[in-house]
Amino acid sequence: MTALPIAATAGEISGLVAAVAAVMLVVGLLVMLWNLNASLRALRQATEELRRATAPILVDVRDAVTQANAELERVDDLLVTAEQITATVDSASRLAYAAFSSPVIKTLAFTTGTGRAVRRLRRREGGR
Repeated sequence: MTALPIAATAGEISGLVAAVAAVMLVVGLLVMLWNLNASLRALRQATEELRRATAPILVDVRDAVTQANAELERVDDLLVTAEQITATVDSASRLAYAAFSSPVIKTLAFTTGTGRAVRRLRRREGGR
């Protein structure tokens, strides 16, 4: 058998080149999709490992926040009680000041005035 010469036109050659380029493009896209799928599997696995690792930590954080909120409520109650005690002591000290200041001042004034009067009388009696 002898080979027959095949004569191809420019359109047939460009069609063949386009077909080969399309096949190479499809193969390239398939390789990229394969790699992307492998990357997504690795990402899913890493995400699952991260979730497994952080789940207990998140439970601990939630417990710590709950405990901190309870402590803050206790501190708030203590502050309210301290404010009430301060107000009560302030009222009591004002009441005590009002109750004792006037009689004490009057007594001191009376004592001072009496002492001066006694001294003047002694001077007058001593001078006669």
